[in-house]
Amino acid sequence: MSDDLTTALRELAESVEQSPQFSGADIRQLAQRRGRRRRTIAALGGTAAVASLGLALVLGPGGPGPGRQDMPATQPTSTLTRRPAPDAEVALSSRLLVAGGRRMPVSSGLARTPTPTGRMTVVSRVRVTVVSGAVVGRPPDFRYRVPWVIRLRADDGTTTAVFGMITDGTAPGVVDLTSGWIGLRTADAKWLYDRLRTGSVVDIEGHAPAVPWPTPSA
Repeated sequence: MSDDLTTALRELAESVEQSPQFSGADIRQLAQRRGRRRRTIAALGGTAAVASLGLALVLGPGGPGPGRQDMPATQPTSTLTRRPAPDAEVALSSRLLVAGGRRMPVSSGLARTPTPTGRMTVVSRVRVTVVSGAVVGRPPDFRYRVPWVIRLRADDGTTTAVFGMITDGTAPGVVDLTSGWIGLRTADAKWLYDRLRTGSVVDIEGHAPAVPWPTPSA
């Protein structure tokens, strides 16, 4: 071994054996910096773990692909609006009008002039009006005064009316004679006239029977 190499090795060994000269303040600062680095590394590691878990939950166990099962999107809950109960109901197939627990026979429109159906609203009330004979099952050239008229209209503009069938008190509940109006016996028509008001709701359903019913025996 050459003298130069021996000298270099000795100097290296001496430099390693020499202790670094640090003050107490330097040592404390070094410890603080190391502590901050450890906390930063730990925080970054936790954030990465949470992000990895979130990605795994989004992708699912199988990841994207044909076998992936996506969770269905939550649909907003619709609010159901309940229709108000009608103030009167007309069942054309039974030839009955029901209001306030009272059942009243009716005569509705002929097959060629059927009574319109659906939800109607009372738009006016007239004690007496003059109508064509066709309204009450008489020749159209004649005019008749009918009492207790309750005019009805649907949202689409369709109209009809309830009235006292003064020309034939035996027709309600037995045979349909009108041009589309709903005929009641006079006493029933007055009772309903006194009960309903403008804005009252009337539901009309069904179809008039094809044949008359037998007249009830006295």
